[in-house]
Amino acid sequence: MDTPPASRATERDRLIAADLFSGECTSRHLLSHVTSKWGVLVLVALHEGDRRWSELVRTIEGISEKMLAQTLRTLEGDGLVLRDARPVVPPYVVYRLTDAGREAADLLLPLLHWVGERTAEAEREPEAAEKSGAAEEAGSASPSGGTEEG
Repeated sequence: MDTPPASRATERDRLIAADLFSGECTSRHLLSHVTSKWGVLVLVALHEGDRRWSELVRTIEGISEKMLAQTLRTLEGDGLVLRDARPVVPPYVVYRLTDAGREAADLLLPLLHWVGERTAEAEREPEAAEKSGAAEEAGSASPSGGTEEG
């Protein structure tokens, strides 16, 4: 469903008023942190509940320990993630979303749902194209059983 042009203009006007399109806009830093590949995945993983370091590493396949540490520090600095380090041996650290982090994750979840749907469609399209291509090839056969050549 397309957004009516008037609604798009209103939304764009709001963004311009917030100065998001300006290269100098300080909110771009937060935008880049929240929408980075690892930022999105960390926020969504924590949306499911509090997690320890090792749980995040297992949940977010492919993230290096260095990148996880950097992403968690960044999101903590942005006020989206809380790090709860308990004074015990061995160290026990739990990460959780702040209210702002939960709000950001709530907004990201529909986007990830959309991405999943589009990815599934794209994966089905080559199969449909192959079937369509086979049907076209069969339809281009001449009545004598050979194929037409141009």
